[in-house]
Amino acid sequence: MYRKEFPRYLKLGEAVKYLNVGSYTAVHNFIDQGLPVTVINGIKRIDRLDADKFMEAHKEAK
Repeated sequence: MYRKEFPRYLKLGEAVKYLNVGSYTAVHNFIDQGLPVTVINGIKRIDRLDADKFMEAHKEAK
């Protein structure tokens, strides 16, 4: 279930909070590792569903 305070398409700052990471650098590292970004007229957005899929794909069993 998604928290209602986050829109479907996240600004990078919202993605930092949604993914619970400490900085923009972490989000940019995720992007470098394959997190999809939608860019329209230079405006970047991350789909919450893509963020969830990315995190699931990078789970490690211990």
